[in-house]
Amino acid sequence: MASFVVLGHRADASGDFKLDDICGGAGRLDILVRCVNSAFFLSHGIRKENEAHLLLLGGRDAPRVVTFVGSEIRYLNPDERSTASLIRNALLKDPGPTPTKSSPGVYAAGKSLDALLDELAGKHSFVLLAEDGVDVREADIPENPCFILGDNQDPTEEEIRAISGYPFTKVSVGPLSLHADHCITVLLNEMDRRAPR
Repeated sequence: MASFVVLGHRADASGDFKLDDICGGAGRLDILVRCVNSAFFLSHGIRKENEAHLLLLGGRDAPRVVTFVGSEIRYLNPDERSTASLIRNALLKDPGPTPTKSSPGVYAAGKSLDALLDELAGKHSFVLLAEDGVDVREADIPENPCFILGDNQDPTEEEIRAISGYPFTKVSVGPLSLHADHCITVLLNEMDRRAPR
């Protein structure tokens, strides 16, 4: 099982955005959408064991978390617009601190990074994606990892301090900077190669 926390530094947490403007007006929500697709889609199937937690930090209602649970998901499609619609619908439920289910496998909550990490710490070992981390081909990937990565911005100093409150390792996916969704693809490919057959 792999879990992903994607930090959406400008992603609009209000849900008050147009689906034809997820790159601009929604604060680069397109990056988070592509991360969801990378975390779950196989050529002809879904990675049921995975979860993705999108932390939306932009707009008047931030912070909010939208969580996708692979074992429950029903209406996830590969196109970006429909995934953005699932996120928007979750946000429009006006979630409080307790997760609110908006559709099968999609939940939203008013939650900070600290609260999210505290919730996940009992189930996962944290792995921060960083260019100065150990190369993923040589790294020990823990059982039930939770990979933490930024969108098109690196985690802030404040976010690093929050993560540092828990044991974590740093992993790099290679010598060049990749898009966040591509990092997820590389990580999952490495885990697939290591999985017992």
